[in-house]
Amino acid sequence: MTKFVFVTGGVVSSLGKGIASASLAAILESRGLKVTLIKLDPYINVDPGTMSPFQHGEVFVTDDGAETDLDLGHYERFIETRMKKTNNFTTGKIYQSVLEKERRGDYLGKTVQVIPHVTNEIQEFIQRGAGIGTPDAVDVAIVEIGGTVGDIESLPFLEAVRQMSLRMGPNNAAFVHLTYLPWIAAAGELKTKPTQHTVQKLREIGIQADALLCRADRRIPEEERAKISLFTNVPEWGVISMWDVDTIYKVPRMLHEQGLDGLICDKLRLNTPPTSLKRWDDLVYETEHPQGEVTIAMVGKYVDLSDSYKSVNEALRHAGMKNHVRVKIEHLDSETIESADAAQKLAKYDAILVPGGFGVRGVEGKIATAQYAREHKVPYLGICLGMQVATIEYARHVAGLAHANSTEFDPATPHPVIALITEWKDADGTIKKRDENSDLGGTMRLGAQSSDVAPTTLAHSIYGDVVTERHRHRYEANVNYLDQLRKAGLVISALTQREHLTEIVELPQSVHPWFIGVQFHPEFKSTPWNGHPLFNAFIKAAVEHQKQTAKA
Repeated sequence: MTKFVFVTGGVVSSLGKGIASASLAAILESRGLKVTLIKLDPYINVDPGTMSPFQHGEVFVTDDGAETDLDLGHYERFIETRMKKTNNFTTGKIYQSVLEKERRGDYLGKTVQVIPHVTNEIQEFIQRGAGIGTPDAVDVAIVEIGGTVGDIESLPFLEAVRQMSLRMGPNNAAFVHLTYLPWIAAAGELKTKPTQHTVQKLREIGIQADALLCRADRRIPEEERAKISLFTNVPEWGVISMWDVDTIYKVPRMLHEQGLDGLICDKLRLNTPPTSLKRWDDLVYETEHPQGEVTIAMVGKYVDLSDSYKSVNEALRHAGMKNHVRVKIEHLDSETIESADAAQKLAKYDAILVPGGFGVRGVEGKIATAQYAREHKVPYLGICLGMQVATIEYARHVAGLAHANSTEFDPATPHPVIALITEWKDADGTIKKRDENSDLGGTMRLGAQSSDVAPTTLAHSIYGDVVTERHRHRYEANVNYLDQLRKAGLVISALTQREHLTEIVELPQSVHPWFIGVQFHPEFKSTPWNGHPLFNAFIKAAVEHQKQTAKA
């Protein structure tokens, strides 16, 4: 029978419920348990696909084509289980499902209400995410509830999990509550009152926490832990200190050493072998003992919020570990870069990366960045839009296609080398169609798809004969311009197997040491254990460029 751990948050948002949930999952997995994680988001959007990265950070894409919360990226980086569409749902998706049932007459004329219809729907979605009744059923499903206790938006979720725990019995569900202890400098002490209040609010709803994860900028003294235990009715061994650390990969051991996994296994009556966290210790050692450092320029438009590029940042760090170097990432606003001053702003970097994005703002700065990297032989990795701007730049300045552009940015461009493709095969095998008037949500090429890689190319040395990666984009390289670009020297090194759409472009290594653009998002498949072959090769090229520059 699948057991459940429900993770809630209090006081303020952005305390790190995703990292805490993923870390708990990791140490339970290390005990030999099959674990998955489910994220419940209280906002009314159906999914985060149409939300600005400034609002919500990056959108993480799963193999089966779901646009999900960025926490699912943490989940995949911490445990072996791959996430699916069923691992993330929102209030919007719940209400959409309930209303569809109401319109079909599934409720037999009853008045549709939050209790029981909405709460029952939430429970059905949770059970589906845990794989209950299927061969994919797990031993433990960790359910992270977004928002903070006391928010109106999250109340149906909290009521639903309260009902689930009651129905399942005392040893089949556990509650972990993440809270915050602020340090008041004037008083010189940590304050426990916010934690007391948020646990009180949780108990008003009918939920008693089995463990408290107390976030602070320092360790929680024993005296404060005892006080929190007394006022929250949580045993003292269940009051876990979570202090700030310099790498998230230290969190699993932090929680294990304070007995969180043992507490949960006792609560859920799980007889498991002792935990071995050697792989995490080795990982932390690698992060703390680099043999060098490279500096990467990431040129994008969402640089004011680092979560906008969370998976890219992590993939670069993973690749740094594989190459035994520390990767320093500097985010540059593409709006501030012009062709005239690109050299001044980009000359100091060991490599350049242009990530994905939408909209015309900052695009010319990205094109100027690609031009600088090409002309000055600096290692360049373009992801999604980063590949498209590299193609546009090459078309304008090498292939002689003046004013070439994407129809996303200039519908009247005389040379639409990037354009909207109206039909494609999605990750689930269905044929999808779209046009410029289609809704934004769900009209992208999404999920894992395979492409054939040309032999003797840089891409082939990285991927082999076939590349399978995850996608999230609307616009594609225009097939009508491929021959012109090839004749001008651009290498089209991978094409989709059905539509023959461009997946990878590169420059011959005879004219540039390392220049590659990919239409997909490789960062979504990077893990701290293996890195990702494309990012590993990119950081290796940065190390080589640094050595060559030093010699010069």
